[in-house]
Amino acid sequence: QVQLVESGGGLVQPGGSLRLSCVASGFTFSNSWMYWVRQAPGKGLEWVATIMSDGTTTNYADSVKGRFTVSRDNARNTLYLHMNSLKSEDTAVYYCAKDVERDQIRGTPIVKYRGQGTQVTVSA
Repeated sequence: QVQLVESGGGLVQPGGSLRLSCVASGFTFSNSWMYWVRQAPGKGLEWVATIMSDGTTTNYADSVKGRFTVSRDNARNTLYLHMNSLKSEDTAVYYCAKDVERDQIRGTPIVKYRGQGTQVTVSA
């Protein structure tokens, strides 16, 4: 079955950096588009980034564009999210996800598979 295991979260000061990792198993990772989504306290899921199966094309939410970079290592079945210039509003649980669609009315992500999440807290 599909398994996604995130790691790398933690407490960081504003302006700092973190790298999240997600190890995937139970499906053909190299054939799959992959996603990062997040959920801030008291809010719904928010799409963060998408990467195509071969890693050649990426897309980002406007709120993270220019600060976050998504990448993947298909030989290691691993997805990454490099986060720079972190802000307090980036505080959330971050999830690696597979099979994500967009709710056409609400504009929020509909996620079929996601991991347990990793907490990122940005605070002085």
